[in-house]
Parts: sequence; structure tokens; C-alpha cells
Amino acid sequence: MEQLSHPRKQPRQARAQATFDAILEASARILTHGGPDALTTNFVAKTAGVSVGSLYQYFPSKDAIIAELIRAMRQSMRDDIISTVAFCADRPLRFSIARMVRAVIHHHTHANRRIDVLEHLERHLPPDPQARQMLDEMRSAIAQMLARHHIPQPAQAASDLLNLIFGMAHPALHNGETNFDALANRIEPAALGYLGITP
Repeated sequence: MEQLSHPRKQPRQARAQATFDAILEASARILTHGGPDALTTNFVAKTAGVSVGSLYQYFPSKDAIIAELIRAMRQSMRDDIISTVAFCADRPLRFSIARMVRAVIHHHTHANRRIDVLEHLERHLPPDPQARQMLDEMRSAIAQMLARHHIPQPAQAASDLLNLIFGMAHPALHNGETNFDALANRIEPAALGYLGITP
């Protein structure tokens, strides 16, 4: 059975990749400015400057476009977190937590409206193993960092830490928080306190 939440095929040539990317970028703009109801395959094709037939070569449905945008969002967050953990490899844990908090805030402020819409839509799509894997990779990288600092049960701590940071950052940003330093300064003591480190 065809999976309607996955691309029909992946582009292999530069021209095909450009078409694929144009469809996703047009879809992201439509979601950001018009919301889910504005996202139709006809409107996406028109906005991207491609034919509807070209769109259907890659995406069998609107849900497939949304799912691909969600995967891209998760991959961007994973890449930010993993690069932050790598940068902090030889740094004190307090410094590492501060950088991780700011990476999450930066990721959300870069495309806050888009992230809000995609995370809402994600709840109504079938679970995506690829998106789940990216979350697991984030947790694994953080767990390895915590283990180096002798934090007990690092895997559980990594999961809790991500939930804590996202749980504080996302609602604040969604509600219009613009003082990002102040937000980070609220989240960091909570994260350090959870890890048993005196802020």
C-alpha cells in the first residue's frame, strides 16, 4: 500500500531537487501565512511555479508534504542539538546546558509560527519512524554528554531535560516572548536544578 505521508519518490538530479525544494518552501510559506486550510496541492503548485503533475510526482497528498516539512523541522532541531553537544564536549556541564537552552530557543524563534502549525498538524498524522529516530538521536547525544559528567540514569535524564526545556521555551515563545535572554535565564536554573546542580 502506498504511504500517503511519505514522498512518492526522492529527487536524484539537480533539477528534480530544485523542484522538490520549491514545493516544500512554497508549502512552508503557505502554512506560515495562511495556515493549514490554505494549503492545497493546487495552491502549492502555483506558488512553487510548478505544474500539479510535477508536484504529484513527488508528493501523493497534502499530508505527504506536511510530513516532509515535519521531518525537515525535526532534522534541523536534531542537527542543532548534536552540533551543540559536540561543541561542548570538553566544556563544563553548566556551560553545555546554557548552550543547549539557547539552541532550542534559536530554533523556535527562527520559524516560530511554522513550528507551531507543524507541531499541531503532527498530532493528526500517523507516527513517523524517521521523526522518532531523530528525536532518539537527540536524546542519545545528550545522554552521552550527561554520562561524561556522571549524571545518574543519563538516558532518562536526557529525555526529561529535553521535555523541560521544550516545555518552558515553546509556550513562552508561542505567547509572544521576545526577551530571549530573559527566557534562557529562566530555563537554565530549572534545567540545572533538575540535574542537581546549584544554579
